[in-house]
Amino acid sequence: MDHGLRPGSKAEAEGVGRAARDLGLPHALLTWAGAKPGTGLQDAARTARYALLAAQAAAIGAGLVLTGHTQDDQAETVLMRLAAGSGLAGLAGMRAERTLAAGLSLGRPFLHLPKATLVAWCEERGIAYVRDPANGNPRFARGRLREAWPVLEREGLTPARLARLAERAARDEAALRSAAEQALDRTGRPGPGAGTGLRLDGAALAVLPDAVVLRCLDLALTRAGAAPRRLERLEALVLESLLPALRRREPIRRTLAGFLVSADSGGAVSLAPAPPRRSRGAGAALAAGAPELLGKGEPPAYIGDVCTDGPEQPRGMSVLGVARAKD
Repeated sequence: MDHGLRPGSKAEAEGVGRAARDLGLPHALLTWAGAKPGTGLQDAARTARYALLAAQAAAIGAGLVLTGHTQDDQAETVLMRLAAGSGLAGLAGMRAERTLAAGLSLGRPFLHLPKATLVAWCEERGIAYVRDPANGNPRFARGRLREAWPVLEREGLTPARLARLAERAARDEAALRSAAEQALDRTGRPGPGAGTGLRLDGAALAVLPDAVVLRCLDLALTRAGAAPRRLERLEALVLESLLPALRRREPIRRTLAGFLVSADSGGAVSLAPAPPRRSRGAGAALAAGAPELLGKGEPPAYIGDVCTDGPEQPRGMSVLGVARAKD
């Protein structure tokens, strides 16, 4: 994968290709072509990277894409999401395996492996790897974070402990999400007509734990087709407006993510599309015919099952036994 963002990136990608050829393995060199954005470069590069990988996988009939993220990358992701104000889903970090597109999985076989272990393994066997100078660039959050690692580790905030935090957060988030899915199945039903959203039993929601109600409404909005939403706004709607109104049996009307969320005095909650508003647009569009990536563009503070991996450096992927040391 050549992002074309710095001199030498093409040669590095070609080096991966030569290594694949030496191993007798087929390969493809994917290039992010066209103009690059002046802002949001990391997110745009990440979107382009996975879109190209998904398109290539579809072209050759592959069902799995593997990347070289290590425990260190996981720790950085957790810290960055903590700084972004993430909920449990964000603090769960990157998943070892998730769905990337329809019929396509993304796997991270080195996610529990310290980067130093992977680098040492490569050096012992004479396997070449690349150190991307962009990963130390203070222009990007990861570069600034890496400058702080020595201080953080002296205080006990090590990559291994942060990775364990991610595992615990993922475990707890899965339990809460399961409870929310069951609650939505019990309390939700379609609106009266096609495209009219959902209706929920507010009285049943009002007696559930707040964390379950948050996720239940998040899932309901997703199923109804709502636009992306941030955790802070969802919390404000559910905790400060909807639940108090339900418990006092008062009517309420609020908008969130392009949907009108309302409750009547009898406790019936309705989710329906709000009148359209002008959109500022989001992210780079995929090429015509490219697979649709699941969860693309979601900020790390989402309460829902975060499929994105948060901000990442615009770097190449390690493939076919050629490791990419991400420092």
